[in-house]
Amino acid sequence: MTTSTSPTSSSNGVAERLAAVREGVSDAARAAGRSPEDLTTIVVTKFHPASLVRELAGLGVHDVGENRHQEAQEKAAELADLPLTWHFVGQLQSKKARQARRYASVIHSVDRVSLVDALASDESTVDAFVQLNLTDDPARGGVADRDLEPLVEHVLATPGLRLLGVMAVAPLGEEPARAFERVRAASDRVRSLAPEAVFISAGMSQDYREAIAAGATHLRIGTAITGNRPELR
Repeated sequence: MTTSTSPTSSSNGVAERLAAVREGVSDAARAAGRSPEDLTTIVVTKFHPASLVRELAGLGVHDVGENRHQEAQEKAAELADLPLTWHFVGQLQSKKARQARRYASVIHSVDRVSLVDALASDESTVDAFVQLNLTDDPARGGVADRDLEPLVEHVLATPGLRLLGVMAVAPLGEEPARAFERVRAASDRVRSLAPEAVFISAGMSQDYREAIAAGATHLRIGTAITGNRPELR
């Protein structure tokens, strides 16, 4: 859970943006009749340097998200002295799954049986969200709606995985509120199989308010806090 702190001045504006998002999250939660304390804001730092993550940690951020395995692995190693929870939120290759387990406490993008099998472990447990594809494009990340329950059942039967709930990205061209209502419905289906899997990972910089209104518990917010990403390396 991201803990609020008093914003400090920052030459790159990150403190001010973080404070603004925290206020926006709190306002949206209260408007939905929810407690802001029930929401986890994950700051996605893709392409940003480890120094920015260290600055964010100094501002009270504890949950950090990354999309790319190599970048995540390097940052986690460099910042091992900080009390951070690393969330892997991008598409994960099965062959990189065991490496990702070493630094990621939560994997948000479990979307196929082969990845579930690659993440299996008899020695430790990693938290996981099953990612649902809200489009008709099979190339997009996420399991097809018709395959949601079979994948959930496979996760539940696999050692080393603790199912938190469902994750999704609102498709371009669809009203976020409508997309997130579909995610809420999918969450209900998941909970019929795993009553403890009550969490929903949804909402990014442009649509986190709609996600909160639909019941999201984990928000993946990048540029609204970090600013524009640097050029690709």
